[in-house]
Amino acid sequence: MSVIAAYYYNEGKRIREIAIDERIHLEGRSGFCWIALREPTADELSAIQATYNLHPLAIDNAMHPLCPPKLEVYNDELYIVAQTAELVGDRIIYGKMAIFTGHNHLITVRHGNGGALGKLREQLEASPALFGKGVDYVLHAILHRVVDQYLPIFEMIEDDVLAMERRSLDDFLGREEVARIFELRSELTRFQRTLGAMAELVRKLVRGHFPCISAEMRPYFQDVADHVHRVQSMVDGLLLVLSTVFEASSLLEAQRIGVITRQLAAWAAILAVPAGIAGIYGMNFRNMPGLNTAYGHLVVLGLMAMLCLILFVRFKKSKWL
Repeated sequence: MSVIAAYYYNEGKRIREIAIDERIHLEGRSGFCWIALREPTADELSAIQATYNLHPLAIDNAMHPLCPPKLEVYNDELYIVAQTAELVGDRIIYGKMAIFTGHNHLITVRHGNGGALGKLREQLEASPALFGKGVDYVLHAILHRVVDQYLPIFEMIEDDVLAMERRSLDDFLGREEVARIFELRSELTRFQRTLGAMAELVRKLVRGHFPCISAEMRPYFQDVADHVHRVQSMVDGLLLVLSTVFEASSLLEAQRIGVITRQLAAWAAILAVPAGIAGIYGMNFRNMPGLNTAYGHLVVLGLMAMLCLILFVRFKKSKWL
């Protein structure tokens, strides 16, 4: 069975366990059923649909393992898809949390990453006064937990990016590190799209009027929206840092290549002086200065040394050497 938990609650307290196809007559906001499924079968979703009169389109969407965050209203039923995420190795792995919210029931269908809720149910059950607010409070708590899972992803990637930034200032970035920059940028760009869709979803809950959502809960959903906006801002900043790391690395590498090029050009100019003079004397003309004197070669060698020294001093002052 893919049923994680299925309980009936009243006034914030767990009353008893229920079957997914069990019909319970409920009145008021304090009594509701919370059913959590993970990668359910078609038969299990059909049983849920028949019991709680869920819309076929929402059931069909809940079967798919991945889709972007969305919010749909079917009669008096609210259907929400939130995207979960966790960092596995160097990649962000996404999951799906489909949430059916009625006046007296809340059904979650998870695909992929299933650790987003953690011990949320136990934490909510420990606060009956808040839990007793109804399904809209539980919906807020689920979305809040999903969004909270985004922050550790950002922090781990941020540590990697800042370490890379420090290395880029000290040495050349190798091929693997440059490839890593592009991988991180790709992951963060996709993460940014997910955050944008989640932010739009939560903004709708804050501003709109939906069945099963009371006006009292709007500040709670606004808090979730603030958390999403905070992570969005941090991801935007991290993408900027990544671009800066790549640009700074390229500029530093160009600067180092320029320094080496100037040094090579300076030494080539210095060595060209003795090479040129030696080349002229190597042409074996009969009438060459100093050929018939005892110290002619010393004079020529001294001239070479003096010219090389003058060039060396000039290049040193110009900081080419």
